[in-house]
Amino acid sequence: MPAADRHLGLHRVLEPAGALPQQALRLDAELPAQPEEVLIAVSSLNVDSASFHQFFESHGQDSARTGAAILEVIAKRGKLQNPVTGSGGMLIGTVKKVGSKVTNPDLKALKPGDRVATLVSLTLTPLKITKLLRILPEMERLEVEGEAILFNSGIAAKLPDDLEEGLALAALDVCGAPAQTARLVQPGMKVAVVGGGGKSGLLCLYEAKKRAGATGKVVAFEYAPEACARLRQLSFVDEVIEGNAREAVKASAAIRAALGDGADLVINVANVTGTEMSCILATKPKGTVYFFSMATSFTAAALGAEGVAADVQLMIGNGYAEGHAELTLSLLRESEELRTILQALYETRP
Repeated sequence: MPAADRHLGLHRVLEPAGALPQQALRLDAELPAQPEEVLIAVSSLNVDSASFHQFFESHGQDSARTGAAILEVIAKRGKLQNPVTGSGGMLIGTVKKVGSKVTNPDLKALKPGDRVATLVSLTLTPLKITKLLRILPEMERLEVEGEAILFNSGIAAKLPDDLEEGLALAALDVCGAPAQTARLVQPGMKVAVVGGGGKSGLLCLYEAKKRAGATGKVVAFEYAPEACARLRQLSFVDEVIEGNAREAVKASAAIRAALGDGADLVINVANVTGTEMSCILATKPKGTVYFFSMATSFTAAALGAEGVAADVQLMIGNGYAEGHAELTLSLLRESEELRTILQALYETRP
């Protein structure tokens, strides 16, 4: 197989032939690791929020059944890809081996024993889990024993020494969202974050307010009352709206009222389906809707915007942005307020 194909992991695709690992139905997760690969001993799986929510709700909010279902998918597919949402998550682990033909500078710099978080989706990561140790529903996390393969084209971040591991993992899991927010928000903009109470929402709210400044306004739209109560204590959230983003007309009216004439930018990080139209209707003409949520139906968004004659820019959330890990970790370091609330929610407990 050509080196370029191995670089992308095509040698691990079992079916269908010629597919990239993310689109493949099954991957080969068996050892040994190849010279172009990095082998990682896995300790935690941080499941994508939309994916975990779907697993958890469809298995009666039972932790044991949810964990078993996730492991069943991994065993069947050789990777973690939710058959309903199509999304996966990311992992944390310890480097066991860096292949002799690894050329990616970021991966080549890794050493056995380094603690890392992978910054590519589990939907394209060959994964073999041998034991489920603990499931943490409130953090959407599984503590496990197993091994994973990182291709030469992959990305991993060495975990910082100055931040608790669980906190760093939670932030790195969604680091594309605040990085893209930094690019989109300009001074004076009116911004709404739908699903603002979760980890990606909190990071986006902080970055949006930092960029919009005193002349801008940043509001959080959130469903859960307890999350709304937390948001109201934060200095970087100008207003909190409690509501159901699936109720498009009511939700969008509340956002438009809070922002005066609507949002310049709506960031959707909700972990449930059916929230596309509330975001589109809340946005000003020529404004932007950034869909970072993996629960988004891009068909519903595109056809829905057309159906209501909404001249807005629709953006697909890209989990990768150059410098995204460094930017996100820097937010935790610069804001004690942000760090404290995320620690309370996501710091690993004994």
